[in-house]
Amino acid sequence: MHLVAIGGSDAGISTALRARELDPSVDVTVVVADAYPNFSICGIPYYFSREVQPWQSLAHRTHADLEATGMNLRLNTLATGIDVAARTLTVRDEHGTESTIPYDALMVGTGASPSTAGIAGLDELGPADGVHLLHSMGDTFALEQFLDTRQPESAIIVGAGYVGLEMAEALTVRGLKVTQLQRGPEVLSTLDPELGALVHDELTRHDVSVYTDTLVDAVSRDGAQLTVTGTRHGDPIAHTADLVLVVVGVRPNTSLLTAAGAQTGAGGAVLVDEQMRTGLPNLWAAGDGIVTHHRLLGVTYLPLGTTSHKQGRVAGENAIGGNATFGGSLGTQVVKVFDLVAARTGLRDHEAAAAGFAPHSHTAIADDHKRYYPGATPISIRITGDTRDGRLLGAQLVGTRGAEISKRVDTYATALHHEMTVPAMSDLDLSYTPPLGSPWDAVQMATQAWEQARVSGS
Repeated sequence: MHLVAIGGSDAGISTALRARELDPSVDVTVVVADAYPNFSICGIPYYFSREVQPWQSLAHRTHADLEATGMNLRLNTLATGIDVAARTLTVRDEHGTESTIPYDALMVGTGASPSTAGIAGLDELGPADGVHLLHSMGDTFALEQFLDTRQPESAIIVGAGYVGLEMAEALTVRGLKVTQLQRGPEVLSTLDPELGALVHDELTRHDVSVYTDTLVDAVSRDGAQLTVTGTRHGDPIAHTADLVLVVVGVRPNTSLLTAAGAQTGAGGAVLVDEQMRTGLPNLWAAGDGIVTHHRLLGVTYLPLGTTSHKQGRVAGENAIGGNATFGGSLGTQVVKVFDLVAARTGLRDHEAAAAGFAPHSHTAIADDHKRYYPGATPISIRITGDTRDGRLLGAQLVGTRGAEISKRVDTYATALHHEMTVPAMSDLDLSYTPPLGSPWDAVQMATQAWEQARVSGS
């Protein structure tokens, strides 16, 4: 059997690894558009902050490691067409030569591309001008070259999501004066504004100039300076800098699959079932180019690296005859911004209401460990639960880097996965020692506060 996986990132490599793990006799070919298979795109900001060096360290596995598993890598090779009936994939190599690869099963993990949000000027200006996107190793090298050769003193980051915030820290550490422009009312729009404001304050504390409610419509260059123009509260604005980084989300890459007959759904992503089947014979898909099966929302679009790994694993098993099912996403995310960590899982109030729940959200502040032990710091935790049956629907947390925010959001994610109620969180047998926690962990203090607020109607 010959399994072909398109994509050298999370989904494609996970597919290949799982297939080879279950059946070493399967012939697996991975088609990779660039020369950097299995690199951690999520780690790129830490390369720019110089916490991760050299750039080769970003590889989850080396080229040799991957080939040692028995997979065949076709690097610098672009997949250009699928003949479903003939079961062949047309590819073009770096020299422009086209060829076909026959397959018994095909998994498409073409991922997503950076969104430009309709900002004028991005088609004319590029890395040589100081205007950068950041989604690949190629983008990484282009930005690093600009930083090294031009030595910019100032940067504008358009977007204050996860990557935007991480790059605000990285460029500040590099000595640049950073201005961050955010379309929404607060940074990190995956959190409620009251918690996003804590992240905003952390950016300001480190001399990042943050402007929210700002709609960017154009980037232009005048001599050595770049100018970003737009509106804030309806009034025109303009900011200038030596470098502009645009990180405003992604859009799914679907053309290869839709040309073959696949259908699209939420977010314009390709529709698949919970076994990663596209509906086309012998053809699976996974990663940022497909819809997400969410445990609380149903079918949506929520591209995440952790999700892509799981989907690829399911696709790899099923492509060689298995019957695995993707367990579903909860949108669990975490980000470090200077000395602060913010995380979320599940639904926020407005998301839960739109999905048909009867939500109530309540914010509590609890120390990360017993106050009498030195170094205790507060964690702001916002719990969302259903007022009808008490079911836990979501959690948002912001606290210091040492407050185990990622561990605590994972506790909530586990509870959500098993459909626990908010009151049942108090029954969990969580660990305790004064330097690290309390008899009632902060996780439980927050859910108890939610229950008290529910009972009192506050």
